Amino acid sequence: MLTGKQKRHLRSLAHHLQPIFQVGKGGTNDHLVRHIEEAIEVRELIKVSVLNNCLDDPKEVGEWIAEESGAELVQVIGKTIVLYKESKDHKTIELP
Repeated sequence: MLTGKQKRHLRSLAHHLQPIFQVGKGGTNDHLVRHIEEAIEVRELIKVSVLNNCLDDPKEVGEWIAEESGAELVQVIGKTIVLYKESKDHKTIELP
C-alpha cells in the first residue's frame, strides 16, 4: 500500500506522461494485463486511457487491472488511470 505522500509524488511524476495503453469497447482481458505487466516492469509508472466507447467504469477498470497485474492504483482521473509497480531490474523511482 502506498501512503498519501507517495501517491502525491507519483502523481506529480505521472503528470507529463502520455498514456501507452487504451481500453476500448472490447474492455479488459488477460492479453492487455500481460502487456501492462511487461511495460510496468520497465517503466514503473504508466498511464492507461479508457476510451469513450468503453462501457465499463474507469475506476472499476483501474482496480481490476491493478489487481490482476499486481500494481498499485495511484489515481483515476476522468478516463485516465495511473499505475505504479516497483521494478525488480529497472528501479528508477525513489519513493519518499
